[in-house]
Amino acid sequence: MTHLLRNIIIILIALTIFSTAYYFYDGIYNHSNLKQIDIIYRVKPSSSAKEVAFDLARQNILSDPYPLLAYLFASGNLKNIKAGAYEISSNMTGRQIAEILTNGKTAQLKLTIVEGWDLAKIGAYLQSQNFGTIQDFYNITGKPAEAQNKNAAFHNTLVPQFKFLEDCPAQASLEGFLFPDTYYVSIDASLENIVTQMLINFDNKLTPQMREDIKKQNKSIYEIVTMASILEKEVKTLDDKKIVAGILWKRLRNGQPLQADATILYALQIQNPDNIYTKFTEIDSPYNTYKYKGLPIGPISNPGLDSLIAAIYPAPSDYWYYLSKPSGETVYSKNFTEHVIAKNKYLN
Repeated sequence: MTHLLRNIIIILIALTIFSTAYYFYDGIYNHSNLKQIDIIYRVKPSSSAKEVAFDLARQNILSDPYPLLAYLFASGNLKNIKAGAYEISSNMTGRQIAEILTNGKTAQLKLTIVEGWDLAKIGAYLQSQNFGTIQDFYNITGKPAEAQNKNAAFHNTLVPQFKFLEDCPAQASLEGFLFPDTYYVSIDASLENIVTQMLINFDNKLTPQMREDIKKQNKSIYEIVTMASILEKEVKTLDDKKIVAGILWKRLRNGQPLQADATILYALQIQNPDNIYTKFTEIDSPYNTYKYKGLPIGPISNPGLDSLIAAIYPAPSDYWYYLSKPSGETVYSKNFTEHVIAKNKYLN
């Protein structure tokens, strides 16, 4: 090989390296775009890198599809793009887009499930976020209204995956076990995947020590969750929840009805009423804790950690009655006479 030919080859190699470096690392910003464009781009399982690159160019995300293809080729990822929904912007470099597509960093959506929401509210919320319909949600979780029929059985496919659901009655829905929290889920996540995340979260929050203490009390997890769901709706603070838990467990041991207004409202599907009328307490429902003694047939909300803790570790007291003032403050009474006086004073 002559000296001249060797120099020509070296120059060509240098130019190739320089050109490649320009494509890969110079930024490859879409300088022709005067306005930033942000999209959720969905890659189909059958899509090729070429199809994706040219499609992004058509949507003005890329001013030129070739830098993206060049980077994918040079990095050995030309055939490694992953199907899914991705957040992509026109101010990204070809390299950044390539890394998103090959790392499978799908677009995330923030979901906030509020403490005390029941299945109806969670289902409506997920529907508003375009995760199926309420009926799709109930097909996975069961519908609370169906739990009123003690002879109905809901065959939930998720139950075998979680040991804490083993003592749930056959007719039970997943009410009470969808742990309230903030979740970050793929924008293309399935409803079953979202529900499963909530159940996993519940499983993690209920520690081995808590489970052991429940067992020592000869209670089931289902009973604890049912009590916690009432506490979640009846009072606000952890201290109040512990005191009210002590009152309600004491009533159960004494054979008294719980007379928890929140269970009536759940049965009637009434939100934030001005008052609890006598006619409400006369409805024939297994959630009516005025009419029937013991815990209701199942949870009435999805409780947070404080409510679960209070249900497991109630505070002893001399109180038998409680009410919430319009301000939210809880007033306790040691006997029914004191309770009537408190009702007349604070609730007219």
